[in-house]
Amino acid sequence: MARAYMTETGDGSAEDERTRSRFRRLLDGWRGDRGIWRRGLVLTAIAVVITLVMILHSHIPNSIGNLGSLSETFLPWLGVFVPVLLGFALWRRSATALIALLLPTIVWLNMFGGLFTDKQSAGGNLVVATHNVNAENPDPAATARQVAASGAQVLALEEIPGDQVSTYKKALADLYPYHSVQGTVGLWSKYELSDSRPVDIKMGWTRAMRSTVKTPTGDVAVYVAHMPSVRVKLNAGFTANQRDNSAYTLGEAISAEPNKKVILLGDLNGTMNDRSLNNITAQMRSTQGAAGHGYGFTWPAGFPMARIDQIMVKGVQPKSSWTLPRTGSDHLPIAARLQV
Repeated sequence: MARAYMTETGDGSAEDERTRSRFRRLLDGWRGDRGIWRRGLVLTAIAVVITLVMILHSHIPNSIGNLGSLSETFLPWLGVFVPVLLGFALWRRSATALIALLLPTIVWLNMFGGLFTDKQSAGGNLVVATHNVNAENPDPAATARQVAASGAQVLALEEIPGDQVSTYKKALADLYPYHSVQGTVGLWSKYELSDSRPVDIKMGWTRAMRSTVKTPTGDVAVYVAHMPSVRVKLNAGFTANQRDNSAYTLGEAISAEPNKKVILLGDLNGTMNDRSLNNITAQMRSTQGAAGHGYGFTWPAGFPMARIDQIMVKGVQPKSSWTLPRTGSDHLPIAARLQV
């Protein structure tokens, strides 16, 4: 009859002798290996470089293909390299690489670990939503109804083709008695709108607007914006000059806004880490960062890798923030509950 090899620990619990022996053999093998400190130097170097990129990302120059903004757009994804490097370090039996991996792990957790905590709270008296509907959306009416199903009292849409404006108006007419469309962006509201006008973001045509929403608790200035798209070109790298100029101009308009309560909804074509949005992010809070859960990535919709669609506030308290189900667009819609 087979015997189970068990040992009794000090507190009377049982431990599998074979498991303990296997672990002991592994440790003994590492102790007897004099090369564990010399192997894995390349892995160590990679771990250090990843750490430096995360710590010093703001110092990476944009003069070469906007490399700084590119690295900041996908900064959270650097954490993916840590388990990969860990696997190689164990395979190479490199103590040096294993210790070096503590550096990017600690820095990444310090920068992004807090996003995994659920910061949503109860309350809030205004639900807002925004969505880049995509000019090539095959079913704009269905997309409008899907986003409206979020329960948003204020809804912003971007990238509305001129020949589809009437389609969106008709699809949303029963739920939103007030609306304003300026160029390719629009705002729909269950509360009265006033002073709706385009905002010049130096593009040559209208892709931003501003309106006053008369909520039951007071007036709120709501901006809707669709920043120019960034491009990756073989001969120029990551180009975003027009986006950067438009973002700076929008930031100036928001800074000059007389209303103390301000909400920005839209596709900014940049993440909160992107230095090129500093003129906006320096004065406004991201609802996802303040009251969301997780990264809230929005683009591309099929496999979201970055949050370039934003809800930002000033003088308003975020209570919760979330992404909405996929529509016919290449972006995911997002929503937030606010206390205004």
